[in-house]
Amino acid sequence: MCFRIKVLIICGQGVMETQPIHVLVIPFPAQGHVAPLMKLSHKIVDHGINVTFVTTEFIHAKLTASMAVKSEEKSPIRLVSIPDGLEPGDDRNDAPKLIESIEKVMPGHLEDLMEKINQSNQISCIIADPTVGWALEVAEKMGIKRAAVWTAGPGDLAFAFHITKLIEEGIIDNKGTSIENNLISLSKDIPAWSSTVLPWSCPGDSKTQKIIFEFYAFKMNHYLRLCNWLLCNSFYELDSPTCNLIPGIVPVGPLLLSNQLASHAGSFWPQDSTSLSWLDKQAVGSVIYVAFGSIATFSQQQFDELTLGFELISQPFLWVVRSDIIGGLNSEFLDGFRMRIADRGKIVEWAPQEKVLAHPSIACFLSHCGWNSTLEGISMGVPFLCWPFFTDQFHNKSYICDVWKTGLGLTPDENGFITRHEIKTKIETLLSDDGIKINALKLKEMAKKSVTDGGSSFKNFNSFIEQIKH
Repeated sequence: MCFRIKVLIICGQGVMETQPIHVLVIPFPAQGHVAPLMKLSHKIVDHGINVTFVTTEFIHAKLTASMAVKSEEKSPIRLVSIPDGLEPGDDRNDAPKLIESIEKVMPGHLEDLMEKINQSNQISCIIADPTVGWALEVAEKMGIKRAAVWTAGPGDLAFAFHITKLIEEGIIDNKGTSIENNLISLSKDIPAWSSTVLPWSCPGDSKTQKIIFEFYAFKMNHYLRLCNWLLCNSFYELDSPTCNLIPGIVPVGPLLLSNQLASHAGSFWPQDSTSLSWLDKQAVGSVIYVAFGSIATFSQQQFDELTLGFELISQPFLWVVRSDIIGGLNSEFLDGFRMRIADRGKIVEWAPQEKVLAHPSIACFLSHCGWNSTLEGISMGVPFLCWPFFTDQFHNKSYICDVWKTGLGLTPDENGFITRHEIKTKIETLLSDDGIKINALKLKEMAKKSVTDGGSSFKNFNSFIEQIKH
């Protein structure tokens, strides 16, 4: 039930009605950041608070183009946009170029927008991704309350808080490189990080890796000190030792769409609803769901090997293949593959992932282990086959395989490739492991409990809402 809260002020002339409580939400302009903040926005409006959701013009166009219902008026969330400083034809996958332009151009545009909004509907709080921490600086300058939302897992956040100490102790240098080839541990209760895959690791992209490290090491602490609240898309019981290392963290996850309209899901691509009707025709617990998020890409050789792996297995599978998953995706090759697996495989460009994972026909999730996918898989009780690519995904795999024991990892060969035989063998091993299935269902119940009445995230979120109102 959605309602609006209005504050009544008693003055000398009687009672004056003011505008509803109003928050402004601003994510980093990437799918993995926009989606959880959109889900959070839906939870906020359900408590009667107005939300204005600010993205770049480029992302705004993607969001509106992907909506199933072409009517923004149907959304309880107001979408607005500001320029990112790049030209329409510029490559926004070039992270260093995008971030440099955003930090130069967007703070001024955001301040202008907020001043304009304040003339008609005063902003009570700004909720921002720490990766757009300049938005928190603008809010502080304007005297507006501030909440940061950490969209990755709490493990990487805890690691970030320890970077200065790790540099001082000579474990990493001031460029984020491990000085010795040892595991890096924050606590005996938290999986250690491999020195070769730290939270900022981007194999093959040293420029982006440098920017991410500098954010973790030199910017994030400053931005978080500006905040009245630090929200996190996780739940306390999932990783309490890590949460206990992070001062003031407020876990409010898992952030899920629940029954929200797919047209307001914060998706950059139209969701292929035929995925669900196809799943309806498959046997219970039979389908391998394959999705590698919004950024991961493959070489042609690795992509070919993956398709050959699927041809070796007898299980039905649903595979999300973005048009940019490899450079110059060969449509003839893909069409031929589709024909060869037509009796048991389906390929879509984007899927309604939460609904897919919740479908009874799903057996397991072959995933890149991005945090949103990890939480969604946990929430639906689905075992994982892990294929991480960069940054936090490697540590998420460690949790899945070594701590929660809800999945298995794919191991590259001596040339760094995941072979067709590795894919076939690990899928067969995973599907025959009842212990993993039991562990996955236990985590599902734990996640469900956290967001229902009386649960830890339920109470944390309601407390946050009450503080915004007052």
